[in-house]
Amino acid sequence: MRLLAAFPDRVLSFDDGSLQTVFSGDVQCLDAGPFGVYCGTSDGVYRQSDTDTEEWTCVAAVGDVTAVAVHESGVWAGTEPSAVYHAPGGETFTEREGLTDLPSSDDWAFPPRPSTHHVRWLEPTPERLYVAVEASALVRSPDGGETWQDRVPSGPYDTHSMATHDDRPDLAYSAAGDGFYVTEDGGDSWRTVEAGLDRSYCWSVVCDPANPERVLVSAANGPRSAHDAGTASSAVFRKDGADADWKRSEDLPGPNGLLASVLVATGPGEAVVATNRGFFRTDDWGASWTRIDAEWPAALESERPRGLVAR
Repeated sequence: MRLLAAFPDRVLSFDDGSLQTVFSGDVQCLDAGPFGVYCGTSDGVYRQSDTDTEEWTCVAAVGDVTAVAVHESGVWAGTEPSAVYHAPGGETFTEREGLTDLPSSDDWAFPPRPSTHHVRWLEPTPERLYVAVEASALVRSPDGGETWQDRVPSGPYDTHSMATHDDRPDLAYSAAGDGFYVTEDGGDSWRTVEAGLDRSYCWSVVCDPANPERVLVSAANGPRSAHDAGTASSAVFRKDGADADWKRSEDLPGPNGLLASVLVATGPGEAVVATNRGFFRTDDWGASWTRIDAEWPAALESERPRGLVAR
């Protein structure tokens, strides 16, 4: 298994015990799928070469790319200011217009830069496309961005990531700054599920490929403990079923000193987490974690990971 992890100034590759930088730049997001590996940066979308893993080509000079998603329907990119672009074949990107015509767009604002907002997360499924705008809205499209449905009153305000499962097309999870949310009707209504969480600023979420009701999430006390190395306090939690409470994974670094971590599911009951202290894997869905042996760069001990994929 090869891991690729995005950090603010690089993409790291871990393969056969070797850790190396394969891309340098202002990195903001990362995803991989049927069209390859894609990295979002402040100056566009880059794709990794199929033949040379250290060669990257800019395939979309669409400005400040803050979210990217690779799916059977194509490659999706989100930007600041908020816009959504789509490349059905993974190469030619066109804007899916109308996003900012939604009535709620007048309220969209990113608190540190209140004059603007951006797409934080894209979650394409066969039935719909979810788009999380940071901050203030989780919106949907039932037709690949031809039309848009605005946020709903019960929905999350500040979604940071989402997880869906092919076996349950109307089930979706939102890891949000205002809590952990679940919908079972494709986003028409949402509820919070937080019993057992002692931190409610949620960041990264994945569900078990073998069981859509088993979930892992990373969470912090708030923005500073998620993003500021000087006040970092984050943890990873597991949920073993729809009626189970959250339980904290105790054998990861932290919580003090641990920035918001990024998760990826790698198989039934299996996942990897990228942290500012290194990579860790689990084969019992978060009940225990083992460090992936690698010489971790000291410069990354104060940096929050921005994406993680397994190939």
